[in-house]
Amino acid sequence: MTTTKDVKQFSRSPSHLLKRAAQYANLIYMGEVGKSGLTHRQFTVLLAVDNNDGKSQTELVKLTGIDRSTLADLVARLLAQGYLQRKRTKDDGRTNAIRITAIGKKMLKSAQPGADEVDRQVLSLISSADRKTFIDNLAILAAEMDKIEEKEPPKPARKIKSRRRA
Repeated sequence: MTTTKDVKQFSRSPSHLLKRAAQYANLIYMGEVGKSGLTHRQFTVLLAVDNNDGKSQTELVKLTGIDRSTLADLVARLLAQGYLQRKRTKDDGRTNAIRITAIGKKMLKSAQPGADEVDRQVLSLISSADRKTFIDNLAILAAEMDKIEEKEPPKPARKIKSRRRA
């Protein structure tokens, strides 16, 4: 059974409130854009690629803040849907340049108004006098995460160990 003290702790916990705020924004996103089949993270990747055509997946990880394995999965899905294309770079045969396709641009263009509406609805709940401070404070938290990610070397992908049969 939840006590009043527990509810008060959650209602004043910044980490809990940030999580709930993200859930709220995602709920709005799904109502505005979700029917297109494009998730918020997929939208983020398409937008990042559109604004940074030809960047590597590693560079997209830094731009979006999406971890390497999740971004690789998102890129694979967007490739399969025809929204992105991947080509080896001339400078480094191990690196792929990611580009948005015409179909990807069309999807991004159709999703953009809904994504803008999410921001509008979220900010409409904040007084106009507090909106700049709100955005600035969120940017401070994001910048701290950027610092942490810059310090941590990328984790190698885990190898799946196979079992030997006796």
